Amino acid sequence: MSRVWDRFLTDQDKAYDAARPRFSKKREFGRRPALILVDLYRCAFGDTPEPLLEAVVENRHHLGLAAWDALPDIMKLLGAAREAKIPVIHVSRIVELSEWGEFGRSDRTPTPEEFAQRVSDYEIFDPLAPVAGELVVRKRSASAFGSTPLAAVLNQFAADTLIIGGESTSGCVRATVVDGRDLRFTIVIPETCVFDRTEASHAINLYDMHRKYAHVVSLRDALDYLEGVEPFPWV
Repeated sequence: MSRVWDRFLTDQDKAYDAARPRFSKKREFGRRPALILVDLYRCAFGDTPEPLLEAVVENRHHLGLAAWDALPDIMKLLGAAREAKIPVIHVSRIVELSEWGEFGRSDRTPTPEEFAQRVSDYEIFDPLAPVAGELVVRKRSASAFGSTPLAAVLNQFAADTLIIGGESTSGCVRATVVDGRDLRFTIVIPETCVFDRTEASHAINLYDMHRKYAHVVSLRDALDYLEGVEPFPWV
């Protein structure tokens, strides 16, 4: 199976991989997975598919065509999780007046219209919108765990495995993966269900997570896994 990171590896990297087993060769998937979808909010996709360099002129949060290319597979993953009746948790960021000046915005108080637009920007993208019974967790930090009750929620579900999709691979996805693994969850990342602004960052972070923290698998492997798990009785 060719991997997205293959073309970025040196001969030494490949030799090391051949000599040392990666994370996913050492650990098995669990039997009680939950799906965590990280930062799949509207402004990451924008209104229309556009190449990255064009998209960020008007919307610096846009992830370009990478977001739209990943969307069909993320929708398949979400549909399979719902069919399997496992917990689905959507993650977005908190929008408050107190953080308006962050990320290059002015320190002035926004108009009601500006604030309403910002709130809308961080709602979950419509094709992936939560349905009844699915949780939305809002965070202040990169990791979905750092400023939320996510760990407690997952413990209440008695989850042992997290299937993680979303963006960005090198940022909030990676932070969530590392924290999730530190909490002793098994981590599964369907390769085509995460995305980033730059190809190299996306590929190398997936490679690094595959070696250290997670099972980076094909979408097909993730769907096959979901077909074999028992539904949660309360989902």
